[in-house]
Amino acid sequence: MLATLRRIVLDFSQETELQSALERMVTQVKSAMNTDCCSIYLADYHYQHFVLMASDGLAINSLGKTCIGFSEGLVGLVGQREEPLNIANAQEHQDYIHAPEVQEDDLNAFLGTPIIHQRKVLGILTIQQEQARHFSETEEAFVVTLSAQLASALANAEVRNLISSQQDHIQQNKQLQGIAGSSGIAMSQIVVCQPQADLSTVSLKKVTNLAAQHERIAQAIDKTRNDFTLLSEKLASIVKDETLAIFDVYQQMLAQVGIGQEISDKINLGWRADSALKMVIEHYISQFKAIDDAYLQERASDVQDLGNRLLFNLRQQEQQSRALPKEFILLAKDVTASMLAEYQHKGLQGIISLSGSNNSHAAILARSLGLPAIMGVNALAFVQLDSQQAIVDGYSGELFINPDETLVQEYQYLISQEQALTEKVMKVANLPCITTDGRAIEILLNAGLSEGFEHSGNLGALSIGLYRTEIPFMDRSCFPSEQEQTQLYRRVLNAFPKHAVTMRTLDVGGDKSLPYFPITEDNPFLGWRGIRITLDHPEIFLVQIRAMLRANQGIGNLEIMLPMISNIEEVDEATRLINQAYFELKAELKTQLLEELVKDLYDKDLSIELEHKAEAISQQLMKPRVGIMLEVPSVIFQLPELAKRVDFFSVGSNDLTQYLLAVDRNNSQVANLYDSFHPAVLRALYAIAQESAQLLVPISLCGELASTPAGALLLLAMGYDKLSMNSHNVPRIKWVIRHVSFEQAQDILSHTLTLSSTNDVHDYLNEQLETLGLGGFIRAGY
Repeated sequence: MLATLRRIVLDFSQETELQSALERMVTQVKSAMNTDCCSIYLADYHYQHFVLMASDGLAINSLGKTCIGFSEGLVGLVGQREEPLNIANAQEHQDYIHAPEVQEDDLNAFLGTPIIHQRKVLGILTIQQEQARHFSETEEAFVVTLSAQLASALANAEVRNLISSQQDHIQQNKQLQGIAGSSGIAMSQIVVCQPQADLSTVSLKKVTNLAAQHERIAQAIDKTRNDFTLLSEKLASIVKDETLAIFDVYQQMLAQVGIGQEISDKINLGWRADSALKMVIEHYISQFKAIDDAYLQERASDVQDLGNRLLFNLRQQEQQSRALPKEFILLAKDVTASMLAEYQHKGLQGIISLSGSNNSHAAILARSLGLPAIMGVNALAFVQLDSQQAIVDGYSGELFINPDETLVQEYQYLISQEQALTEKVMKVANLPCITTDGRAIEILLNAGLSEGFEHSGNLGALSIGLYRTEIPFMDRSCFPSEQEQTQLYRRVLNAFPKHAVTMRTLDVGGDKSLPYFPITEDNPFLGWRGIRITLDHPEIFLVQIRAMLRANQGIGNLEIMLPMISNIEEVDEATRLINQAYFELKAELKTQLLEELVKDLYDKDLSIELEHKAEAISQQLMKPRVGIMLEVPSVIFQLPELAKRVDFFSVGSNDLTQYLLAVDRNNSQVANLYDSFHPAVLRALYAIAQESAQLLVPISLCGELASTPAGALLLLAMGYDKLSMNSHNVPRIKWVIRHVSFEQAQDILSHTLTLSSTNDVHDYLNEQLETLGLGGFIRAGY
């Protein structure tokens, strides 16, 4: 049964045309279940009905024409209930609707199950039989399992169908839905950045120039053969001969009578080289997995390894010959910081990522760069989107493929409105951030996400509220030296010499890794990260603290912030190490001073010189203020104890939201559950602000919540002293705060805290922003 399931799903996913895939699938299911009829209905949310798309058993002339409303008939009932419906005699059921055109009068038994992908019903799969009976538990389990496995394949097939139908001008302005990651609009051509080698990402495409495809696969096979030969030779001296036999197996499979010939046969049928490779390799994998022998089943991974190696060499050919358009939208399975660093100066207009949420690292970086971004797009066949014209709507999370002229004109108007709003808010960039009734709040920068000097003062930020020190660690092959760190930190501190600059100590782990210090964990966000790593490696921590203290000499504006604090002991240990670094450095400077004095002992008055030098040391080497990030929920209940140990608190709302809601903010499967406007998060933030005020500890917030207009108003009303955000949003938030009164913000907060659902919070806050004349910050064109 499992082998049958795999075969049906694999055949479905390999078919390039959605209609052909549906027709083949219903025939296979009917045969596998030995029933009289199998049909599939697809949901059309525009018209709110299910369309009979394919059937083996119902009238052929009804396909594509018979429609059943979402609230009508047994098919509609399955969609409404979102669960299987097993009926012995369907025609006697109260919800049964007679549709003479489908010719199902002889069919009695009915089993229907929804096909659901990411909480959305994509369609209904039905099984019918003349005999009036309930389908067995085994039969029902088979259909339910099949529907669950078909869900992602169907979503993938709909993406392929979307592209082909656009090209045929059958449909217009179809869109894919993602998560709004960074506001703004981009219109340009898509450039797909593919992973090095993952057959699951390859989409099936046909071409006309077959000779070129034969040449490509031949080159890839030759390169792969050479790779295996070199690998075998390198390993021969350290592993047993029988272990190296796998390389001989690979070589045999690549022979002209093996996989290589089968790939060539597929190319002769019109398939691209990578598509032919995918079909052949996946066919072999399914055959091996269907064998009962455990040893032979394991060989499926060997075949996949071979396929990925071939794909890697094919991709290398493409990368060497590809030229970027002048302007483009970057699409990748997982957009990374390194990708953005590579492409941001080459015409990058927007970002589409299949993974991540609105607070994943890529989305945060996109906002700092002012690039529209959509995260968590459901497009498994994303390679087929390459070179397609698209509109990225970073406000709604919609991605339009090959839009028509009317839609293009509409979005061009919205872009012009965005530009007008930007010009307007820049007029207040260098004015004080103060409400209409005189309440002031400091607007600071989140800096350090890229090597660019994004912390310039021309956008109106008072200083830096969060400097992420990990980026210089990430873009290297080893830990940076104390001298290298000192030079970097001094440049940052000198950017705002009259205001405090808050530097966070090394915060790696979770979704931030160092190539030379790998961390492999099952659950990295709950694992070894932040202060936990640096306290376990004091040699790393002490070098960084010493570099910060050296950089601060003669400037005196450094503040140190400790990340991922979860208990008092971590603060005490970190404070001990900071004191150790301070006194060690002070002793070194004194020693250096004495050595200098000895050299010119006969030229100067020693006692006067010592006094002046000692005074200079005490002035230049200052002990910085030390604070902690409040991002682990446990510290919310330890604020009084922590207040006795640190100088300030700073809430990291991104991680605090993640931990309070138990949602991985990089996981697109649950990204819709991650929301900093969740009532529990807002109430926690309010409680933190209230208690910090009672304890007389300054409180700031450096998460992405601060960079949203509604979030900034709520935090202002809660009593946060400082808000830190990316440079792009500094003038926008200034404009918002300068156009409301503190009393209005408090009224909005009071009502918001009474709301019980995230949707209610968003609806209310959007309504209030529109009432205040700030709707343009929610959506361009308001």
